[in-house]
Amino acid sequence: MFDKLQADYQRYQEIEAALSDPAVATDPAQVTALARERGGLAKIALPFGRYLEVNQQIQEAERLLEESADPELAEYARSELEILKQRESVAMDALRDVLYARQTDADYASLIMELRAGTGGDEAALFVRDLYEMYRRFAERMGWKFEGLEFVPTELGGFKEASFSISGESAYRHLQFESGGHRVQRVPETEAQGRIHTSLATVAVMAEPEEVEVEIRTEDLDVDVMRAGGPGGQHVNKTESAVRLTHRPSGLVVICRDERSQHRNKAKALRLLRSRLFEMQREKVHEERAEARRTLIGSGDRSQRIRTYNFPQNRMTDHRIGLTLYNLDRIVQGELELLTEPLIEHDRREQLGELALR
Repeated sequence: MFDKLQADYQRYQEIEAALSDPAVATDPAQVTALARERGGLAKIALPFGRYLEVNQQIQEAERLLEESADPELAEYARSELEILKQRESVAMDALRDVLYARQTDADYASLIMELRAGTGGDEAALFVRDLYEMYRRFAERMGWKFEGLEFVPTELGGFKEASFSISGESAYRHLQFESGGHRVQRVPETEAQGRIHTSLATVAVMAEPEEVEVEIRTEDLDVDVMRAGGPGGQHVNKTESAVRLTHRPSGLVVICRDERSQHRNKAKALRLLRSRLFEMQREKVHEERAEARRTLIGSGDRSQRIRTYNFPQNRMTDHRIGLTLYNLDRIVQGELELLTEPLIEHDRREQLGELALR
């Protein structure tokens, strides 16, 4: 890993030197190409450069401490070394974050989440509603943009299905491990005798790609418009605003009916379709790398039960890393970082191990 970092850093320095060369500056095409390459390398080269700089300073301080016969000078070197070691730790953490993002695709700017009710009938749909609110509150706490995309409501106010997008710094990093089965144990609103029921909802997290990353050809799409259904009353849409997209090459079908505008529904449906196609591509790559993977946290399999929400005991358990927290009331109100940060740290340790560059 060190050799790869060193090579990237050296190439970054070469590009910096080339861009300051007057001969290169007269060639716009070459300047553009070099600037684009520099931008890609900067994410890793700059934190690695800071790490190398502080590491060099540590070596000099250690040499001074070893060679100094003056007690006062030795004490100064010892104090300086302590400060530098703290700086090295900060630089290493920053470098580790960049390496982790590079290896796990954790730096996507936005994502789309799809929630679906599983076993449990009306209670499962109400649980989907609660999960939706939990993620919405979490996005609000983190200062991210939250946008509803598609909903299939029930008579009791739950959701059979719900999809939404979240965008903002580190949003995908925090939510990438939410895919899978979410089990709830509680007394349902529909239960008159106070018995605890178990219901299930599934969550899928998909990175939202740029349009250039996933090409959707118009000739590959079947577009159908229809009236948007609903539970009745004011929810019934009497115009043909709902849109169904069928992507023939993949067989994927996406329906959006939440907006009253056909154009807005089509735009949202295209976003959902693009993310699903992108996720299919990524899953294929992940399967090819399966033997080399060191962690199962991010497998994203909907059939895998990843978490249990036990309301009577105010307990949440993530079964993948064996983490149990007794503050479920805070988590469902949006303090989801209590869970996402331990998941990120666990995955980072698994992916990178105890990264040592010295």
